[in-house]
Amino acid sequence: MRKCLSSKSIRTGEFAEVDIDRFRRRGFPEVIYCPGKTKEQIRKIAAVLLKEKQPLLLTRLDKKVFSYLKKFYSGLRYNPRGRVAYYNPQTRSSSSRGKICLVCAGTSDLPVAEEAAATLEAMGERMVKFYDVGVAGVHRVLGKVNLLRQCSVVIVIAGMEGALASIVSGLVSCPVVAVPTSVGYGANFSGLAPLLTILNSCSPGIAVVNIDNGFGAAYFASLINRG
Repeated sequence: MRKCLSSKSIRTGEFAEVDIDRFRRRGFPEVIYCPGKTKEQIRKIAAVLLKEKQPLLLTRLDKKVFSYLKKFYSGLRYNPRGRVAYYNPQTRSSSSRGKICLVCAGTSDLPVAEEAAATLEAMGERMVKFYDVGVAGVHRVLGKVNLLRQCSVVIVIAGMEGALASIVSGLVSCPVVAVPTSVGYGANFSGLAPLLTILNSCSPGIAVVNIDNGFGAAYFASLINRG
């Protein structure tokens, strides 16, 4: 407890106090959530992390702001579908850890899936992707069962009614992290319907993150995979 209370942070102007000790505590540094921040604020926060030789991960980043940041940080990479930028020159996928599987129900769910994928890549995780394998054609995911069972964690991303998470969880022995998405018709209620479906799943071993939170699912899956 004393170590946590004495954790180091660096004040950046009047708008941020960057937690540079989070890397030691959690295994990955503070992540920059970009909406609501100016491009200058984002740049200055990023500069603190880089000065401390820590990786960068910027979520929900607009492409125009990325173009601005790229002028200062040439090594920054960008996933346009996931709206995630990252820079981690020291990270390599660890062969000593298992693979994380990304299972995405439909093409409309891809922005959330790619946010998760970019986060996993930034965190040095090995992954395999199965996209557009929703329950309307359940044979698609059933054909991947042997590959799914080789993974140590599965992230399932699904909108509409969110049934895919329960099906996948019933097929594998590893933990499943489910992400309900806001994709769907009126009664989807912007993701509330799949959220409630997954929360009420009869298949045990499913953890649920918030609606459209691909980043949160990937971060949690990485913690599980590290043991």
